[in-house]
Amino acid sequence: MTSRSRWLSLIVLCAGMLMIILDQNIVNVALRSIQQDLGFTPAGLAWVVNAYGIPFGGLLLLLSGRLGDLLGRKRIFLSGLALFTAASLLCGLAWTPGLLIAARLVQGIGGALTAAVVLGMIVTLFQEPRERAKAIGVFSFVGSAGASIGILAGGGV
Repeated sequence: MTSRSRWLSLIVLCAGMLMIILDQNIVNVALRSIQQDLGFTPAGLAWVVNAYGIPFGGLLLLLSGRLGDLLGRKRIFLSGLALFTAASLLCGLAWTPGLLIAARLVQGIGGALTAAVVLGMIVTLFQEPRERAKAIGVFSFVGSAGASIGILAGGGV
């Protein structure tokens, strides 16, 4: 793989992670609007966050990472990203609280599949220590910047 294609791959990997990080922060900031628009109770509103967090945390390393090892990291990354994106669209179109919670659950599964393999892919793509350090630095910057951008995009400031 050429140097240029490895760096383009890094951009795609970072964009996938950015989507996952942005989503979590945007939702946390937008909870009040979600509650008003869909008529959530305070207890039901907690499930908007938990429906994503439970499958994301539960599947992230054990199952998703292992699936990446067995089926290929690229396949799992792309599958997870497609699932996450489709569920995100469904979240945006949700007209009932139940549909939003179900879509958030699917989002969590897609997010776990995607996030579990990204760092392994970066380490495999960039085997020279200096390039690997740069690539991980870019990945880390995107993650921390994504958290900040998510708060801004969600209207938290």
